[in-house]
Amino acid sequence: MASDPQEPPAARQISTTTVMQAILRNGPISRADIAKMTGLSKQTASEVVRALEESGWVKECGRTVGKVGRSALTYEIHGGARFVAGVDLGGTKINAALADLLGEIIAEEQQPTDLRGGPELIRQIAGMVRGLAERAGIPANAVRLIVLGTPGVVDAETGKVAIAPNVPGFDAINVRDLLARATGAEVVVENDVNLAAKGEQWRGSGAGISDFTFLALGTGIGMGIVAGGRLLRGARGGAGEIAYLPVGGDPYDSRGFSLGTLEYAVGSAAMTRRYAGYGGAADATARDVFAAFEQREPAAVATIEETARLLAPAIAAIGAILDPEVVILGGSIGIREELIAEVRRALARCTPYPPRIEASGLGSRAAMIGCVGAAIEKTHRDLFGVAAAALNPALTSEA
Repeated sequence: MASDPQEPPAARQISTTTVMQAILRNGPISRADIAKMTGLSKQTASEVVRALEESGWVKECGRTVGKVGRSALTYEIHGGARFVAGVDLGGTKINAALADLLGEIIAEEQQPTDLRGGPELIRQIAGMVRGLAERAGIPANAVRLIVLGTPGVVDAETGKVAIAPNVPGFDAINVRDLLARATGAEVVVENDVNLAAKGEQWRGSGAGISDFTFLALGTGIGMGIVAGGRLLRGARGGAGEIAYLPVGGDPYDSRGFSLGTLEYAVGSAAMTRRYAGYGGAADATARDVFAAFEQREPAAVATIEETARLLAPAIAAIGAILDPEVVILGGSIGIREELIAEVRRALARCTPYPPRIEASGLGSRAAMIGCVGAAIEKTHRDLFGVAAAALNPALTSEA
């Protein structure tokens, strides 16, 4: 494995950016085709490719097949020139992945979340990143950027996390700085549902769609908003905190203050509480409720229908305010086709213009894939001044 190359001195020059964009979009590609495609002279294209090759960012990968006696070397991005990690932190589990410069995942792991929270979680995440690097056969310091998705509202300036009830102690520490210190890598911290929306935009049900929302429903509820191809965060990073939408219950009921009115009405705890109230088992899990629904148990049917009936007005409000082309439902509860079918039926009764509803194309991996996509996008932009759209047109928002 080649050592980590130095950043090319011409990385910010227009010619280097142009060449990298051509290789990312069209590789493997020859120098002559790069020149033809970019409008650069053959000499300039060759010099830039040579510099990038010597620096370790691109590599030879074959030859073109042309007229008899004529062929040319082709080049592609050297995926192993740099590595990034994406970490999706949840209240019960952590999904982490290691990816190369092309966004190809080379190692992946899931662990139960350390319930002690706070600094113990930082140590756990750092250990997972080191373990992934070891499994992939690369030194730990080759992982130069980590994007962490976490529940809560993230302050982009300070790296602090607020309002994260499902992750104990995370709002009392500077997550970004502590994780950077523990790993030696640059760290970006972002809301997990925002990153799930980014994952759907990159490789899921939102690919090729410029206006959509991703609604995650499980233990809690949250929303990522993509408008005009860009992720919306709001003035304080709280855009999409739909848990606090005053829908689904009494917004003046203080029992909903800590979780939010909507989350208190439709989250997994609400679902199992409702199931018990309809006569179901008091110790049932959300999974048990869906299993009972498949058997058409009356208590389970009533629970799923009522949950959909409470969720539908919130989606109708989203449609009225944002006018998305599609609302993508994900999360351990939201992705269930049984609930989606009931939501569609309820929407038709509560709004004349129901938005299209689709299930997540990435399932439980959406946020982790979004972490990887955000890391690759930032790496390309920082190293080469190349927009992430060069790798995939869906990646157009900033990390």
